[in-house]
Amino acid sequence: MKFYKNPPKSEWAEICSRPALESGNLTTIIEDIFNTVATSGDKALRDYTLKFDNARISELLVSQEEIENAAAQISNELKVSIALAINNVRQFHSAQKLERTIIETSPGVECWQEERPIEKVGLYIPGGSAPLFSTIIMLAVPAQIAGCKELVLCTPPDKDGNINPAILYTAAQTGVTSIFKVGGAQAIAALTYGTESIPAVYKLFGPGNQYVTAAKQFAQQKGVAIDMPAGPSELLVYADETANPAFVASDLLSQAEHGPDSQVVCVSDSEKVLKMVQAEVDAQLALLPRKDIAEKALANSLFVNFDVLKEASQFINEYAPEHLIICSENEKFLVKNTLNAGSVFLGNYSPESAGDYASGTNHTLPTSGYAKTYSGLSLQAFTKKITFQRLTTQGIRTIGPAIETMAEAEGLQAHKNAVTLRLNEIKK
Repeated sequence: MKFYKNPPKSEWAEICSRPALESGNLTTIIEDIFNTVATSGDKALRDYTLKFDNARISELLVSQEEIENAAAQISNELKVSIALAINNVRQFHSAQKLERTIIETSPGVECWQEERPIEKVGLYIPGGSAPLFSTIIMLAVPAQIAGCKELVLCTPPDKDGNINPAILYTAAQTGVTSIFKVGGAQAIAALTYGTESIPAVYKLFGPGNQYVTAAKQFAQQKGVAIDMPAGPSELLVYADETANPAFVASDLLSQAEHGPDSQVVCVSDSEKVLKMVQAEVDAQLALLPRKDIAEKALANSLFVNFDVLKEASQFINEYAPEHLIICSENEKFLVKNTLNAGSVFLGNYSPESAGDYASGTNHTLPTSGYAKTYSGLSLQAFTKKITFQRLTTQGIRTIGPAIETMAEAEGLQAHKNAVTLRLNEIKK
């Protein structure tokens, strides 16, 4: 990990830059995949699955029998854990429902908003070295609460053409309507255009590698919405002498093990604390099954020492982390001044893993500095808002003259006439 002490603000932008991804001819690859899926449909998906996942698939749709068999392969302990997570996520997201509030903006003029579900949503679930069944909970539960009618899930199969049983079980428990054995950019293309088997959707959700991320951005150009720009996982921990160095190290490693392009940052007012955290990182890293992956991520990661708390807070906002852990006696100050973060965890006993799995908050969060402009996933991501208004005769009399004046000033006579006709009718 790289170490910085009181870096000047002129260097912050460079320090906060994320690890660069190898893009190469990524755009060309994505365009080619989309074009092939658009013209060849299911055949293209089977060909790409054989090419990229080394799996020969005859039937893309997961059968009910496969789902039922998956349930038998899941331990009761895991089933109970999944149920707890589903319940907590459901509670937190159910509280986000918006009640209709009618506002009388002028006498006789009522305006309000009503939420409507996005009817068809596509859920992408990575299935490689870490089958992220927890992400199904984060996506499908709020989609269910919102009232989405079709929840179409795509995830890559293993080389035998099977889907991880935890993914199938969790999908069944959260109301997913169909599951398909297809991953990568080709899955995003299928959800964008639709194929013989896979329906086209209106909005795409879920994380993925650089190909999936690029494919989602390409899908936007084709009229399909996406949840947010998302890249590799990241975490920033602010730790002073009240922090437990072993806990801090475990949190840093929990994100570093996601992938070699992940990034973790530890900020502190104490060099002593940073050295203690580094020692714990080294000790814990040696015991991790995903040590090689975590080591590569740590090579891109940072220790930053600030003597002045205000500067540390400003640096955190400049970095705009996906996850932020605050273990500090100055917690109130840091919380009050945190403007840019995806999700915040407070105190020594609030590991980032809690948000990843079972506290109830959503773990689909903006990365790469997008926390400056994007929120984490919420119930509202699965809905759109429709505005309504009702004008009585009193209402059109109240605001009608202003509308006439404004329309005439813009040279839009028909707009003015639409009001004038009504006002004249009222005068009869």
